[in-house]
Amino acid sequence: MLINANTAISTSAVLLVPYSKWHVPRYHVWMKDEEIQTATASEPLSLEEEYAMQQSWRHDADKLTFIVCQPLPEPLSKAKQKYAIRESDDSADRMLGDINLFLRVDDGEAGDSSAPQIIGEVELMIAEKHNQRKGFGRASLLTFLRYIVDHEAQILDEFMNGNITSAASSESVARVPKPWRLECLSVKIGQGNGRSLALFEGLGFQKVSEEPNFFGEFELRRVDLGREKVDGELARFGIEGYVEVPYRDEK
Repeated sequence: MLINANTAISTSAVLLVPYSKWHVPRYHVWMKDEEIQTATASEPLSLEEEYAMQQSWRHDADKLTFIVCQPLPEPLSKAKQKYAIRESDDSADRMLGDINLFLRVDDGEAGDSSAPQIIGEVELMIAEKHNQRKGFGRASLLTFLRYIVDHEAQILDEFMNGNITSAASSESVARVPKPWRLECLSVKIGQGNGRSLALFEGLGFQKVSEEPNFFGEFELRRVDLGREKVDGELARFGIEGYVEVPYRDEK
């Protein structure tokens, strides 16, 4: 997506930045790990293919992504919104993982005749084991949720007016009622991944079924996307100083 091409998000716990070409070499190293490939249902790519994928994430109207980095050395305040992210702030040694949103138009289960709905599927990865179990995943997810609820209308406008023929038929898209809104956020987690299940369930995602699907995954959904709810969760976990700041152009 283009909506976040020049926007980074700073909090006391993490820094989220647009996925840019200078992040690709580090990301490529992560994705060589077989455990990460299994957890993300990904196939290994060549470096050239990884650069092409980064451009797809940057421009496709149905994908929103940020790279998760360590928080800025000094927290920002709204009084400092003119601060621009420096190269050292999201250098390779400060990268932690990524968080993504896939948007789709869903006609409903089992041929339901109700109006199509817009659903956002979330993917979260904290790549290296020494950075896991430190709260970075929860902080990334809550920061991402805050961005989504603040910019829902713009995100959906880009999605619905973009090239989403792979996500839904034109007939389904035309039937989505206005004003456009996210019906829910969804996540799919392997049945053996207890930590991720606990993380998402602790933040209001509920299992669609008590049994995993054919692929051994649980789908969990969150329907409460209100700003007040998200702000309360940020405060509960001590994540402060949410500020959107300018991010440098990708040349």
